[in-house]
Amino acid sequence: MPSNDAPAEKQGQPHHGPAGFLASLTTRFPILKTKRGLALVIGLPVLIVAGGLCGLVALNGRSSGGRARDGDAITDDGYFYGQSPPVYPSPPMKADTDDDGLGDALGRAKEMVSNMTLEEKVSVTTGGSLGNGCHGAVRSVDRLEFPGLCLCDAGNGLRATDFVSSYPSGIHAGASWNRDLAHSRARAMGAEFRKKGVNIHLGPVAGPLGRIALGGRNWEGFGSDPYLSGVFTYESVIGMQEQGVIATTKHFIGNEQETHRNPVDDVESVSSNIDDKTMHELPFQDAVRAGSGAIMCSYQRINNSYGCANSKTLNGLLKTELGFQGFVVSDWDAQHAGYPTALAGMDLAMPDSDGFWGDRLVEAVRNGTVPESRVDDMAHRILAAWYLRGQDGDFPAPGRGMPVSLDDAHEVVEARDPDERGTRFRGAVEGHVLVKNTKGTLPLGSPRQLSVFGYSAKSPDVFAPVRGGVGPKYRWAFGAEPVSGEEVSAGFGGHPFAQLSATGMNGTMLSGGGSGSTTPALFVSPLEALKMRAAQNGTAMLYDLTSADPVVSTASDACIVLGNAWASEGYDRPAARDDYTDGLVRRVADRCGRTVVVLHNAGARLVDGFVDHPNVSAIIMAHLPGEETGAALVSLLYGDDNFSGKLPYTVGRNETDYGAILGPSRAGGGEDRYAGFPQSNFSEGVYIDHHHFRRGGIEPRYEFGFGLSYTSFSQSNLSVGVVGSGSGDGPPAEWPTGDVVQGGQRDLWDTIATVEATVTNDGGVHGGEVVQVYVDRPGGGDDVAGDDGSGESGGNGQPRLRVLRGFSKHFLDPGESQQARFNLTRRDLSVWSTGEQKWHLQRGEYTVHLGNSSSTLPLSETFVL
Repeated sequence: MPSNDAPAEKQGQPHHGPAGFLASLTTRFPILKTKRGLALVIGLPVLIVAGGLCGLVALNGRSSGGRARDGDAITDDGYFYGQSPPVYPSPPMKADTDDDGLGDALGRAKEMVSNMTLEEKVSVTTGGSLGNGCHGAVRSVDRLEFPGLCLCDAGNGLRATDFVSSYPSGIHAGASWNRDLAHSRARAMGAEFRKKGVNIHLGPVAGPLGRIALGGRNWEGFGSDPYLSGVFTYESVIGMQEQGVIATTKHFIGNEQETHRNPVDDVESVSSNIDDKTMHELPFQDAVRAGSGAIMCSYQRINNSYGCANSKTLNGLLKTELGFQGFVVSDWDAQHAGYPTALAGMDLAMPDSDGFWGDRLVEAVRNGTVPESRVDDMAHRILAAWYLRGQDGDFPAPGRGMPVSLDDAHEVVEARDPDERGTRFRGAVEGHVLVKNTKGTLPLGSPRQLSVFGYSAKSPDVFAPVRGGVGPKYRWAFGAEPVSGEEVSAGFGGHPFAQLSATGMNGTMLSGGGSGSTTPALFVSPLEALKMRAAQNGTAMLYDLTSADPVVSTASDACIVLGNAWASEGYDRPAARDDYTDGLVRRVADRCGRTVVVLHNAGARLVDGFVDHPNVSAIIMAHLPGEETGAALVSLLYGDDNFSGKLPYTVGRNETDYGAILGPSRAGGGEDRYAGFPQSNFSEGVYIDHHHFRRGGIEPRYEFGFGLSYTSFSQSNLSVGVVGSGSGDGPPAEWPTGDVVQGGQRDLWDTIATVEATVTNDGGVHGGEVVQVYVDRPGGGDDVAGDDGSGESGGNGQPRLRVLRGFSKHFLDPGESQQARFNLTRRDLSVWSTGEQKWHLQRGEYTVHLGNSSSTLPLSETFVL
């Protein structure tokens, strides 16, 4: 049986150097064009196929975690390979699931593939070019009238083309805590992707989940809680695919840092060392349940095997346990071996196979190394997704109106829909989180004089086409020190940067950087929007956007300081604080009695550098609102709209509050013989973000789920009822027994208990409140299932894991009340048993807590199973 989980480097493949890696990204990132480094040596890995592909093995058991255990003696670098157990063969696609139309789509896909030559089948599984601005492409098979496929970023709107919109980023959408908005946002984006002929949307982002507070791509996801992220991932997949565009949920799995994400020089990719329980992240399960047409495998190693060559995670977890019936696509150049990746369960190589597939995959089939049935299945999965979304019918040509470079003559395709401006605006409004408001500072009313400070208030200096796409040209700054864009771009290889102060961009932030960045046809900055409002009100307005110690008029009724916390693909944030901006806030507040701080933050951002200043009277976590950034902020500042956002992460008081989950794991140094094998040990298990704070008894500055409003709310009349088995009378069984459908065993989604409560607007203005439900499950301590299947066990004097298991948003007039209702499913109440390899619904007492943040839970009820 082939040991396909050994990475290519162990098989004689060289590492990608920084220049070579960046050059290989030019298909996806044309702006990053550079001289290519040494050509990657291509060779079939030296592996032996023994015993045939005779069965599925190693689905059980707990992984060693990829780190030295007590008593381990590391004698050579072989220790760092092959710790993820092999699982073969790759399960073929099947039609007996609950996904409507899948059987017909698979049948049509099989018919087309049966008429293809081997070379045509392989071409469908290997990225190429369609000669346009698609970020990735599958070539056409003209004789069978297959037009090819166009793949494009990003998770918050179509990137690097014209006449498109910028929607709120994932972290901003997550801060809305509004699942209906998540659905409408994805559906509206999908319409724009469709108009441009994009077959496959490279989103949503379920990983990173936000394990480390400084993760460079946390902003692309929906927040640092698996349930919250899972709900938004589910709704995003549904909304996008309702427009006939295939969703690609990424990056599977454990992709929680940018540092060392790719092999560079003599340093391997970081290994995410994850135990079996922690591996069962809810967001990807929710994506599969929603019918995500594709899943993207990640760059980094998982238990020391590359994510796109890891048969345990792809064949075992994804395609067998979760019943995934779509196709697995590599992240760009995340393929590090040839036939092993095919056998491990990867179905589509992007942006090409860099010589690993193509003719070599054809050769591997003909010499018997790879069964042709595996290649057939790869093509079946890709083409079935194409048929299932109706793309063989009235769907625009791939990449319509998307030239390689926007300064080339091209067809103008207007993708925007004026009727969807409300979706973008509501999304921008609801993702702002008010965390402090004293002295009656907000709403502003009609100030006589308003002063504005800070680099994040204005538009970028240049917003125009550049070679290979559209991009806002910013003057980059780390604190007060300018750095060129080229230096920042070098991080795409996962090179760790020198420790610098937190990044500040000289211009307002619509989104973060990298493949998730967006470039709308038009946007209005906060400064421009404030000027327009001042003109309407006759307000005198002063501003200084460049000085670190500005002159502040004593006649100002309020001062607004706008800063940001930038993040991007390719590197992790250097800090959760920004001494430059903190100093600016303090100096303004020293001279202005009502200072409002607005932070466009791409992740958790500390505020203890100024929060206790007596004149800092309001703080807004403004996140990444997209093109409606200025309009949304002004609407909230003046009270036209009310704040209703809640934090999708925890804000600590100090960086030390986050402990080991503050920043990325790095390669060793000095004379460490194995420094070139960076290891990221997920030793905290499921205790990230608010779970970490609660277990450690750490009081945050602002807790997960927290957010203020211009009105006040109360919750009352909590009631909890046990439904039963979901399929009849009597108590529910401890273990699920249903067949596997997309997302896992069918009865995981049976309702076990119901929760109801009343939410009331007790204040004087209209507003929105998020009712949150948390559950304590049986057990004395850590939420860790024992090998004996006994579920949660242990004690150690630690609190039980309190998990978010429901939320709903209610918009209420003064004095109005509504009923909040929640269904708790078998999966909601179960824990993963490593012994039984199933979700375990334990016998014992469950406690339901209800309130409006993870720390403010005034109502509770218990029930017993």
